[in-house]
Amino acid sequence: MDKFLVLILVANILGDTCAQAQRPDKMKPKPALVRLIDGDLRQAVNQYKILMERTPADKLPRSYSAGTSKLVTSDAGWWTSGFYPATLFYLYGFSHDSSLLDEGERRLRLLGPGQFNTTTHDLGFMMYLPYGNLIKLIRERHSTVHLSEAPYDSVLLNSARSLSTRFDPKVGCIRSWDTKPWHFPVIIDNMMNLELLLWATRETGDSSFYRIAVRHANTTMANQFRPDYSSWHVVDYDTATGGVLAKKTAQGLADSSAWSRGQSWGLYGYTMMYRYTRDPRYLAQAVHITGYILPRLPPDKIPAWDYDAPGGSRAPRDVSAASILASALIELSRDVPPEKGRGYLDVAEQILVSLSSGAYHAVVGANGGFLLMHSVGNMPGHSEIDVPLTYADYYFVEAMWRYLNLDRPGEW
Repeated sequence: MDKFLVLILVANILGDTCAQAQRPDKMKPKPALVRLIDGDLRQAVNQYKILMERTPADKLPRSYSAGTSKLVTSDAGWWTSGFYPATLFYLYGFSHDSSLLDEGERRLRLLGPGQFNTTTHDLGFMMYLPYGNLIKLIRERHSTVHLSEAPYDSVLLNSARSLSTRFDPKVGCIRSWDTKPWHFPVIIDNMMNLELLLWATRETGDSSFYRIAVRHANTTMANQFRPDYSSWHVVDYDTATGGVLAKKTAQGLADSSAWSRGQSWGLYGYTMMYRYTRDPRYLAQAVHITGYILPRLPPDKIPAWDYDAPGGSRAPRDVSAASILASALIELSRDVPPEKGRGYLDVAEQILVSLSSGAYHAVVGANGGFLLMHSVGNMPGHSEIDVPLTYADYYFVEAMWRYLNLDRPGEW
């Protein structure tokens, strides 16, 4: 244990919160957009009550097939399993509707065994998002939240320990997949799972989690990005030497293309890393990634499924990439000088307006209970194309929540 390192981590987080509070109001939510978001969130509460009724007690929602009018579900072992309860907790924080809180807790019982799952790199998505959001509710709204005495912190710490077992110090990364023909594949998505480890160090003082997260972020920054700051989806490493064997894609158009959701994962991940570490290299990386993304967005700011996809504006859009991007830009806008931050926030606002429009936002009762239409899961795999996806909904709700609390980042 490195107590000095932990003290630096905690001081960075607390110090930044104070600094944000003392800054002049460089950016405030726009009243018209606040009203639009308020309406969106009210609709989201009603829509998710429909989703609650449709979802079997032993399953978690994943997507919806309009052609067959069937809800697509998963068990607790699927990588998207945590997004549904995590969204419910955000919606409870907005509405104080106890039925959402109760439903979220019920679904956590399905997820609980995942804390000991060492076969997946996605425990941040699966465990940190729902349990972390619930812990925030307990700590920030303890006077109004009445919860069972489940050891939620312990679940997350066990999850962090499980995720840590996938780290290889020779490679310097957390392994993504265990399948052939890969040797030691690392996907850009993995950046999103590092918050679980950083949270664990903050809570326990055990710096081993922090060291893994930082090493993974640094190795990814060195090997997964091109000179223009677009990223490869997958980097395959040699377990004997730690060297790079190949740089590929699994879900993008081509090995040389920029898969849009992957670019959003990278931006969000390095923005989050800066929040926890205050390392200026991570902020610079996030700014560089943003510099690649923003000029390539279409007028409505909802990207195609791959930035190099043929067809221009006719290419299938991916609202999941857009919602992740909006949430990341809102956070990043607070970390850069005001002029640059205002530009980032402008784009996030345009994304939220577009996602609120009839082109992408479902009316209550439609879309199987999901909020957003037109996501793309895996185009090369012919899976989840032009459908609603639970993680698109989650980051849309998170982005709206962050925007409403723009002056109060502690509420995030």
